[in-house]
Amino acid sequence: MKSIEAAVGIREIPKAHKWLALSFQHLFAMFGATILVPFLTGLPPAVALVSSGFGTLAYLLITRGQVPAYLGSSFAFIYPIMEVSNTHGVAGAMIGSFMAGIVYGAVALLITIFGMSWIMKLLPPVVVGPVIIVIGLGLASTAIDMAMYESGDGEVYSATHFTVALVTLGITILATVFLRGFLSLLPILIGIVGGYIFALSQGIVDTSEIAAEWAAITSAESAGGFLAAVFQTPEFLIPFRDFSPAAVFSWQIVFLMVPFAVVTITEHIGDQMVLSKVVGKNFLRNPGLNRSILGDGAATIIASFLGGPPNTTYGENIGVLAITRVYSIFVIGGAAVFAVFFGFIGMSTAVIGSIPPAVMGGVSILLFGTIASSGLRMLIDNQVDFGEKRNLIISSVIMVLGVGGAFIEITDGLEVQGMALAAIIGVLLNLILPGKEKSQGNGLMFEEPDIEDDEKKATGAA
Repeated sequence: MKSIEAAVGIREIPKAHKWLALSFQHLFAMFGATILVPFLTGLPPAVALVSSGFGTLAYLLITRGQVPAYLGSSFAFIYPIMEVSNTHGVAGAMIGSFMAGIVYGAVALLITIFGMSWIMKLLPPVVVGPVIIVIGLGLASTAIDMAMYESGDGEVYSATHFTVALVTLGITILATVFLRGFLSLLPILIGIVGGYIFALSQGIVDTSEIAAEWAAITSAESAGGFLAAVFQTPEFLIPFRDFSPAAVFSWQIVFLMVPFAVVTITEHIGDQMVLSKVVGKNFLRNPGLNRSILGDGAATIIASFLGGPPNTTYGENIGVLAITRVYSIFVIGGAAVFAVFFGFIGMSTAVIGSIPPAVMGGVSILLFGTIASSGLRMLIDNQVDFGEKRNLIISSVIMVLGVGGAFIEITDGLEVQGMALAAIIGVLLNLILPGKEKSQGNGLMFEEPDIEDDEKKATGAA
């Protein structure tokens, strides 16, 4: 195995000023996407920042400080969080997140005992690809409602808001296509900032909370008053203090949210493969996929205890590693500490809260489409043959059930619906129909990376 020469090694501690700058770089790489998830789901962005920071620190600990990965808010859980929050409240969504984290732990245990081959049999690309497509397309109406309507709720159409959304979308696309180097990793953040500035010029930004925070800071008459004005405790939602898990628990929550762990676990494995190629170390073998999945699950459980969205490894931060060749876990840990710190800054919460839905809607048009397209790319990359009736049947059933909003009513208060139903039936069809080998495509989806790439190839793999 040939390691790629690192500018800063995995266990290396940079000098203080470099450490600070490099950690800030990782913070900005994840910032735009991490705050978008709570913004769309109605969760407090400050809590998402804090939970991503603590989750990343837990991940680094569980992986024995061997995997330089940052964890942020998972896009795959946007839809189920919204659905569960509407029916069972935010507390219900946290119960679902906790259960999804438990699934991670169970999968990690099974990998420890049986290895990885069973995952390939259970989750071939012909199942996972269409499920990812359904996730993206299922969120399409949410993005359009936020873009076209005054309050983002699909009621009062506004040409001004739609214009702001389209300008935001345009800025994000231009940043994605034309920027190079580190800036190429920040198209979401650049799009949000550019759209926010344009929204200010259109008079649709409510800056009253920002003004109130600023007034509190400038009017402080003592050091204690100043600190109290600057630092504020996020709106945590803590079980047994703010709600009773037993009173909130419902099997409908489990059926709505747990199946999404199927997708995020698959994404996690893909991220680990890419990260292995970038760094030049096979993380699937050492510290092991079981440990990295357990770390991901622990981060999601931590988020559920605080009231934040589930966490997952972030491609943006893997991209930063590829470009900079700074692999230090201390840099990643520094970014996590900064995320927690900013979560307690009241002004940051006020600024994030003032972003108009139209701006987020504009960014979401691209992001949700990208989610759907990544599912299509999985099918293409794995060379799934749709000339095979088996593959055509499985993918067709998954997409129509998921996008169409089908559901099975088990009891008056228990339904299995939408993407969850589509994922379950897709897995069952794959297990029942003959010719399972035809669903694996080229069979490379879970192939462990052979790290023999040179630096240029590894960087390109990101």
